[in-house]
Amino acid sequence: MIWRRCSMNEIELIESLKRLCPSNESVILGIDDDAAILKATLRESLICADMLMDGSHFLLNAAGPERIGHKALAVNLSDIAAMGGRALSAFVSLALPKHLANEAFLLPFYRGMSALAREFDVAIAGGDTNIWNGPLVVNVTVLGEAHPKGSIRRSTAKAGDRIFVTGPLGNSIEGHHLSFRPRLDEAKQLMDEFTLNSMMDISDGLGKDLRTICRQSAVGARIDRAAIPIRSTLKNHPDALKKA
Repeated sequence: MIWRRCSMNEIELIESLKRLCPSNESVILGIDDDAAILKATLRESLICADMLMDGSHFLLNAAGPERIGHKALAVNLSDIAAMGGRALSAFVSLALPKHLANEAFLLPFYRGMSALAREFDVAIAGGDTNIWNGPLVVNVTVLGEAHPKGSIRRSTAKAGDRIFVTGPLGNSIEGHHLSFRPRLDEAKQLMDEFTLNSMMDISDGLGKDLRTICRQSAVGARIDRAAIPIRSTLKNHPDALKKA
């Protein structure tokens, strides 16, 4: 993990992050050198990355560093879950505004991320940090491995498939996007117990993301509006289905 032009004591900060950030058996060497060393896996490797920006994906002053750290990792873990896989390690790159280059921001940011990483046995194995005059930008890359049955794609839905979601929809309108729990456990259980043809993270909403699956799979879909699970606090919202 590299820190450039940071006003903090670099060695002390890295030592603090090494104690704070979890590791696991997939990491031979993590936050300690120019590059991480990872054990090879015999299954398909899964790699995803998401970039979040203050003002676009969160509001720094409203969210706070811990919830931003949580969300930055959670959105990536959701992508791994949507492929039916297991997340192994994460790499975190930050573009920090000068006023955030301090322990008051960085330690709670990594606490929020590390708490979620520990829950799913994901190592935080490295990254990079720079300081600039722009807004906070967080980029996380997660490496994972496929389920023994293989990876699940958007483009392999078949006519006759049943369509399910793993929980009530419409949470993001109430700020749930900052604290949601990725569906890794649910994905593993489904992969273990059923034959799945297609899956997708529906962070853009059921309607838009279902159309993506249909387009890529060359199929159509029929939805029973009454059967869509809507978060209880939104059931009386006039645009509840639009928020799903």
